[in-house]
Order: sequence, then structure tokens, then C-alpha cells
Amino acid sequence: MSNTSHSASYAAAGVDVTAGYKSVELMKAAVKSTYTSGVFQDIGGFGGLFAPDFAGMEEPVLVSGTDGCGTKVKLAILMDKHDTIGIDAVAMCVNDIICCGAKPLFFLDYIACGKNYPEKIATIVSGVAEGCRQSGAALIGGETAEHPGLMALEDYDLAGFAVGIVDKKKVLDNKRMAEGDVVIALASSGVHSNGFSLVRKVFNIDNNGPELYVAKEELGGKSVAETLLTPTKIYVKSVLELIKEVDVKGISHITGGGFYENIPRSIPEGLTAKINKSSVKVLPIFELIAKEGNIPERDMFNTYNMGVGMSIVVPANEVEKAIEILKANGEEAYVIGEIIKGDEGIIIE
Repeated sequence: MSNTSHSASYAAAGVDVTAGYKSVELMKAAVKSTYTSGVFQDIGGFGGLFAPDFAGMEEPVLVSGTDGCGTKVKLAILMDKHDTIGIDAVAMCVNDIICCGAKPLFFLDYIACGKNYPEKIATIVSGVAEGCRQSGAALIGGETAEHPGLMALEDYDLAGFAVGIVDKKKVLDNKRMAEGDVVIALASSGVHSNGFSLVRKVFNIDNNGPELYVAKEELGGKSVAETLLTPTKIYVKSVLELIKEVDVKGISHITGGGFYENIPRSIPEGLTAKINKSSVKVLPIFELIAKEGNIPERDMFNTYNMGVGMSIVVPANEVEKAIEILKANGEEAYVIGEIIKGDEGIIIE
């Protein structure tokens, strides 16, 4: 790392390159904690190098996914709590690629900020590293960019992408899905990282009123702000274990668009997921959002995960085994519906 690079003129324009160097030094330990056997280069180069292990694979296929944290970042900024938002960034990507049956290999992040405060950037990256550890992905690179004049000094945005691998013959293919298959829910940890523009409107978050930080009995003694900032649950390791032993026919990551947009993405034409609404274990935060915002139930199911972070379709005769495996791997799993004939994609009743 160069100790001589410095531009007084660039610093006067609002970009301090030396702050970037300090950020890298502060985050090194967190980044290295994610390294797996495929990593063979330290951070700081122009590209992240990774050597995947193709052993046992007949036809390896790379699977990629990219996403950000949406306006949930605004809440992290208001609370001045930056150590978990990185988990969200990783989760939104790795939870997507696991829907194909792919094991995450590595992750890269991108942070745009009004001003590079090295300690804050390092804290953000510590959350990214935690998400990578939870998913088994190596954090092999990233970028921090100062955008003075485009963003306020305290503001930042966080995004990234993940790359995973799966043997072509093991790519999850919903063509085998059939009438009578069962839909299993994996419980979410909360709102995750979707629908925050509506959340911010409902709770008037941008004005950062003191009511956001008052403990609420219905939220288990947590405040609205604390509950909303709960990081997105990462399902990678439990789903990979499930795929090893159960005939998984389809997986949906319940993100923006809620049930109505995401569950049909894993359902083939001619079939429909019939969801038993009374079986869904709706988390208290969603009940509070609906109440405070006077939001119709359908809009709630069309915007939020409602307590279901993922849905998984398995044959009826493997439901008990699937739930047992998922629970053994730390998931709250339960049946919420079945696959029926029809072209609706999803019915919630």
C-alpha cells in the first residue's frame, strides 16, 4: 500500500485518497476472516482472484446475483449504527443465488459515500464480512467511492454482488413441480431489506422522531428503529443441507413485491401456489406497519415478506423430512400451502 499518494488539490475538492487507504487498513482483518481455500490474493489489487474447486462436478455453472439494501441505509445513517447493514447487502445477493441451488463462492461490495470516514467504512465492511461468513462466501474485493456534491457528507449507499457455483445437473428446475407438492415457509427475521420507502413514510422515519426509539411491548420490548434495522436472515447453509437430502422442486426468495411477485417466479405455467393465509406466521412488525399506515392486507402481502423469507416446494412425501432438516439447521420451517392446477401463479386465501 502506498504511503506517498496524496493530492492536496483533490482533497480540497472533497476527496481524500488517504482516507481510502486508512479504510482498507482498518477492514483487513474482517475481510481476511471470510477467506476460503479458493482465495489466493490479498485485498488491494485491481481484481479479486478466486480459484473455484470443480471436484465432483461434471459441468460447473456459475450463478451471479447483485443487489443493494434499498433505503434501509437511511435508517442505519439516522441511528448511526453501521455494523449490520452489510449483512443485508450480502443476504440480498446470496439468498437469490441459492434459489438456483448454487453455493456462494465470493462477494464484492461497493460503497458510495459523501465523505470517507475510515472508521465508519470499516464498520460497514465488518457487517459485509459477517454476511460472508454466514453464507460461506469469501469477500475478495470491493470499492469505496467518495461523491462530494452528489451525496451529503454523512450519506452512503451500499451494494454488491455474489458469484456461486452449481453442477448443471443439479440446477433447481421447476419443470418437475406437480400438483400436490407442498409449499414450506422459512421464517424471516423481520422486514429484511425491502419496502423501506413505505416503511419510512408510515413511521415518518426521515424526521427521526423520538417515538422511533421507544420500546414497544408488541415488538418484544424493542423499538421500531431497532426492529426495522434487524439484518436480513441468510438461508444459504440450511438450504444447501436441505438440497443434499430432499427433492427440492422450487425456491423463492421473498423480497420486494412480497408473496404475489416472488412466489410465482418459481412456479411453472399451468400450476399455482395456493397459500393458506391463516398458516402464515405474520411478525408483529408487519401488523404494526399495516395498522399505523392503514395499509390493506393485499398490499402488505404484495410489498413485504410478512414473516416468510423464503418459500420452498417439495414433494408431499418429503415434507416431514424437509422440515426436520431445516429445523436442525436453525430455521423455523412450516407448511403454508400446496401446488394446484391453474394459471394464477399464486392464490392467497
